Amino acid sequence: MSILPRSIVIAGGGTAGWMAAAALSRWLLKTKACQVTLVESPEIRTVGVGEATIPPIRAFNEFLGIDEADFFRQTQATYKLSIQFRDWLRLGHTYYHPFGVHGTTPDFAHLHQFWLKLRQLGDTTPFDDYSLCAVASMLNKCADASPDPKSIFSTLGSAYQFDAALYAQYLRRYAEQRGVARIEGKIADVQLRGSDGHIEALMLDGGRRLDADFFIDCTGFRALLIGQALKTPYEEWTHWLPCDRAYTVHSARAEPLTPYTRSTAQKAGWQWRIPLQHRIGNGYVYSSKYIGDEEAMASLLANLDTQALGEPWQLRFTTGRRTKFWNKNCVAVGLSSGFLEPLESTSIHLIQSSILTLLVNFPSLTGDEADAAQYNRNIAQDFENIRDFVILHYKATERNDSPFWDYVRAMDVPETLQQKIDLFRSHGRVPPPSTYDVFKYSEWIAVMLGQNIIPRAYDPMVDVEDIDEVRRRFAAMRAHIRMTAEALPTHDEFIARRIGGV
Repeated sequence: MSILPRSIVIAGGGTAGWMAAAALSRWLLKTKACQVTLVESPEIRTVGVGEATIPPIRAFNEFLGIDEADFFRQTQATYKLSIQFRDWLRLGHTYYHPFGVHGTTPDFAHLHQFWLKLRQLGDTTPFDDYSLCAVASMLNKCADASPDPKSIFSTLGSAYQFDAALYAQYLRRYAEQRGVARIEGKIADVQLRGSDGHIEALMLDGGRRLDADFFIDCTGFRALLIGQALKTPYEEWTHWLPCDRAYTVHSARAEPLTPYTRSTAQKAGWQWRIPLQHRIGNGYVYSSKYIGDEEAMASLLANLDTQALGEPWQLRFTTGRRTKFWNKNCVAVGLSSGFLEPLESTSIHLIQSSILTLLVNFPSLTGDEADAAQYNRNIAQDFENIRDFVILHYKATERNDSPFWDYVRAMDVPETLQQKIDLFRSHGRVPPPSTYDVFKYSEWIAVMLGQNIIPRAYDPMVDVEDIDEVRRRFAAMRAHIRMTAEALPTHDEFIARRIGGV
């Protein structure tokens, strides 16, 4: 007898719901032993602002077996080599968080240590100049990574930017073709079993009842199952991340098509810019304690580089996470599990991470709290590592031009982050990432240096190298990176070739 759940109900659609449905359909519905049903209501608006991603999304699409050219056509996607940060350190300052590694080969893990020594000796070359991803971003050029470690293209990393609503529709078609059943309806009630408090069924408007062995809560901030029904507490992180609202609006496409997401620090938060093939996604994430709604909306509209396509839409949130993501026979995926502002484009990653971790710790009919406990530890670690990375951008600032920046600059930060900052300030070292740290060694270094956390000293092992030889190698490296980037196709050209199958 199979111990697979006989039935799974996904409550809610949108990006989270249909990513979950697609993954389950790819892996679970090879057998007819389990039925997967998704229920969603057209009356409920999905947030749909997670349009920029980080590199793991490519692995998720590959897991599903998605053809990249078809994906680009159907979702209006673009490539993303980096995130550009404007005005975060100080007004007028810009740096990049590139997705690849610095250098011309991926094994040069300590390049920044030599850069630090050269800097002490008067070299003013920006660290970004040693990244092919960053230089290509500056030139609006694009390329694919290479698996050959001897190739400079092995240093590249990339993600996608896409229309989240179109992505959800794309995955809906994928999941339904593989056996996921969709029911249109609004959840009116969640019924619990009296014996153990597990979810027994969802009641829809009109009286329809959906029974299941296991439930996935993709109901967004409402958290109908994990929060309202199961009363799972929510841990707030507003002390460290005080932004609690956002306005979002689409604007017309702009030229040239940039291969990066832009984050521009504003008076009381920051503004995103996400270029797609057909339009630009924009939003202002802000703290209502430091700016009013009307002023925030006006600031967003004033800083668009093309005409707005409609009226701004407001989103209200509380940064933090559930104390349990898997509680009884329910797992929360997406906004029902918690929220971290999308400064590092991690919203869709957290959905992906939740789904794939669930597949590794999949529930059985017999049930075991150890599996849920392991899942909760893993996802909590993912949330907290991302939280620390996002806080770093706020804490490491020189801005003193508004009360908001005065607050975040002076605030205490989690001990886990403070330890990383202290270690880096000493000799430029970063602890090795854990399994659930999505940001690599090179990415912590890029943001630390980008935010002007300059170590007091470089690693003493650097002194074994002849400094004149280091200078020669670094000059050659910069020239190679620049020449390679300049020879690349533009972002528009690269997408056209990919969609056209060239």
